[in-house]
Amino acid sequence: MTLLIVGATGTLGRQVARRAIDEGYKVRCLVRSAKKAAFLKEWGAELVPGDLCYPQTLTTALEGVTAVIDAATSRPTDSLSIKQVDWEGKVSLIQACLAAGIERFIFFSILDADKYPEVPLMEIKRCTEIYLAESGLNYTILQLAGFMQGLIGQYGIPILENQPVWVTGESSPIAYMDTQDIAKFAIRALSVPETEKRTFPVVGTRAWSAEEIISLCERLSGREARVTRMPINLLRTVRKMLRFFQWGWNVADRLAFTEVLASGKPLNAPMEEVYQVFDFDAKDTTTLESYLQEYFNRILKKLKELDYEKNKKKKEKKTPFKKVNS
Repeated sequence: MTLLIVGATGTLGRQVARRAIDEGYKVRCLVRSAKKAAFLKEWGAELVPGDLCYPQTLTTALEGVTAVIDAATSRPTDSLSIKQVDWEGKVSLIQACLAAGIERFIFFSILDADKYPEVPLMEIKRCTEIYLAESGLNYTILQLAGFMQGLIGQYGIPILENQPVWVTGESSPIAYMDTQDIAKFAIRALSVPETEKRTFPVVGTRAWSAEEIISLCERLSGREARVTRMPINLLRTVRKMLRFFQWGWNVADRLAFTEVLASGKPLNAPMEEVYQVFDFDAKDTTTLESYLQEYFNRILKKLKELDYEKNKKKKEKKTPFKKVNS
C-alpha cells in the first residue's frame, strides 16, 4: 500500500509519516518546500511537490497511491486564509482522490466542531466532515481535542524562563493527546475494516484545565508560574480589529478559537469503544503527567549540564597558571 500524507511537515503529520514508515508502508509526502521536508526524505519517504490550493498539482501526486492521510491545516502566519486551505483546498483534495480512485481517506477533524459554528476553523471542519461523508470516498474521520506538544510552548517554556503564562476566561478542560499516539490510530485505521465510513473521537486519558496543567508544571519543574489572565472581551476586541486588515484575517480566525478554550466546556469524549475497535490498550496511551515529566527531566538535566560547564569555565579563569622556572 502506498500512502500519500498531506501536511507531513506539521506537528502531527510528521508523526504520521514516521509511524507509517516504521510499519513498512511506502510513504509519499505532498510538500510545498523540499528543503523544509528534507528530514522526511532522510526517514525514507518520497517527496512530491504540490499544494492543496493548486488542484492541478494533486493529480501527479496521487498516481499509484492507495490511501491518503490528510493532516494539513493552515498556520496563522500563512499568506492564505483558513477558508482557502482548510475548505477550498480540502474540497479539491477530496475531488482529486475520487478521480484517482483512492481506496481510503483518513481525515483529522476537531472534537465538538458542530457546537461552535461561530469559530471559523470549527465550522470549516464540520462542513468538511459532511462533504467527505457524502463524497463516496471510503473515509475515516478522527476527531481530536489538542496536542500535548503544544503545551510545551504554552506552559513549559514560559515557566522555565520565568515568563508570563497566559490564561483566558474560564479554562476549558481539554483531553490532550500525544501526536505519536494519534498517529498510531491513523495508521491502524487503514487495516481495520470496522473503521470504514465512520467517525471516532481520539483524545487523551483525561481532560486537564489550564490551572491543573500549570500546577503540574510547577511541581515537575520546581518553579513558580507567573500567571496572567487575559479578559476574553479584550481578545474579542482585538480579533474584531484584526478583521479590518487582510493580513490579520488568519490571526483573527485563530483567536476565535479562544472562545472554545475559554468556554469552560470540557473538550473530551469516552474512548472505551474506540480502543476496542482499534484493538489498542488504553494503558499504552501516553498520559500528560508522563509526557511533561519526561520533558522537564530532559530540560532540567540539560540546564544542570550547561550550568556545570559555565561554572567550570569560571573557575578555570580564576585559577592563575603557575610560572615554571627553567
